[in-house]
Amino acid sequence: MDMDMKVIEQMVAQALKEMSVQQPQQFAAPKVERYGVFETMDEAIEASVVAQQKLLFSKMEDRQKYVDTIRAAVLKKENLELMSRLAVEETEIGCYEHKLIKNRMAAERTPGTEDLITEATTGDNGLTLVEYCPFGVIGAITPTTNPTETIICNSISMIAGGNTVVFSPHPRAKKVSQMLVKVLNKALIEAGAPENLITMVEEPSIDNTNKMIEHPKVRLLVATGGPAIVTKVLSSGKKAIGAGAGNPPVVVDETADVEKAAKDIVDGCSFDNNVPCIAEKEVFAVDQITDYLIHYMKLNGAYEMTNRDQIEQLVALVTKEKGGPKTEFVGKSAKYILAKMGITVDDSVRVIIMETDKDHPLVQTELMMPILPIVRVSDVDTAIEYAHEAEHGNRHTAMMHSKNVEKLSKMAKVMETTIFVKNAPSYAGIGIGGEGYTTFTIAGPTGEGLTSARSFCRKRKCVMTDAFSIR
Repeated sequence: MDMDMKVIEQMVAQALKEMSVQQPQQFAAPKVERYGVFETMDEAIEASVVAQQKLLFSKMEDRQKYVDTIRAAVLKKENLELMSRLAVEETEIGCYEHKLIKNRMAAERTPGTEDLITEATTGDNGLTLVEYCPFGVIGAITPTTNPTETIICNSISMIAGGNTVVFSPHPRAKKVSQMLVKVLNKALIEAGAPENLITMVEEPSIDNTNKMIEHPKVRLLVATGGPAIVTKVLSSGKKAIGAGAGNPPVVVDETADVEKAAKDIVDGCSFDNNVPCIAEKEVFAVDQITDYLIHYMKLNGAYEMTNRDQIEQLVALVTKEKGGPKTEFVGKSAKYILAKMGITVDDSVRVIIMETDKDHPLVQTELMMPILPIVRVSDVDTAIEYAHEAEHGNRHTAMMHSKNVEKLSKMAKVMETTIFVKNAPSYAGIGIGGEGYTTFTIAGPTGEGLTSARSFCRKRKCVMTDAFSIR
């Protein structure tokens, strides 16, 4: 009996030993697919570092494949419609139909690896190559006005350049940004890309943005937003690209096709309820054609305010006491703003216009609303002068409607803007109805201008002496 008990005890001990060995494997927690969205900024950055080391040794062919994967994921009908709708619902800025256009353009017309041109010099002393190479991990701050568009174009450009990117979206665009980052990462993983080429934190905040800015493994900072955030990244001590404010003026002279100019200005000003930083913000019109211009603008969806008290009531409604736009009116429609003043209009009204002097706050302040002051001037040279003052040296965007080549050239030189659109709506400047590529990070403060893959790369030189020159 004692012998039997010893045998039983040994069998039980052996069984318990086997169970203890098997249990961790049997009950191991399943891997959670985060698809680039992490609880902490440190986790997001560390994951990005690992991904970038893998991307660094990938072929250019692979990088282009990843770019094409991003394009395809965005252009998938259900994804495009969902992100466009969610962006409007969450931020309460802009309009769905125009978000569709902007997201599509960001996917289709943001340059990929073809932007990275190699320079080669050969001679008696051999061969030298200068190539665009990645910075590493990029920290990118995105705005509430163009949340998805900026993530799309930055992801394409940065990954094409061999970088990975950690996004710090505006908190009021948190959900749509998470949705887009997850969709893109899932598509990239399925295409064979490293995990976490694109990352972000679950709860975007000022604190998390500061952590990203200060993190030693973030090599380059890119800020698309207002003056405050651009100033912050520029004072970080790191290489920074800043896409800041604009206050784009329009000049219309006596040689312009006034009827077309009126339609173009209303179309550009009302596009996505005026939130694009390139959109028309104030008009300087030569007196000779101003009445005609206003007439045709009204035929194309403009509502004119002529009562001085009413205009000042509008100013009080949409601007803060200390200046600047009230957030709750940014990106709202003309119909919505007028309704808040007790004025009922139908959906055909897209822009609110009024005549003011050049120093009026509606002229001097970038509102990002479809409110368009018109300043009547004696001649085109005065119009250009006033436009230059109103743009405040941002060197962002300007428009001119004219058939006078000499004056068009003068305004282009005086304004020094990154984008100068002639005889077309402002959005032609980012490839919507105009030639050229699209970007939603237009870096005026730091001088890169229209950013693309090469903007997010370092130029590196590789020299071989006394060889590979075959001339």
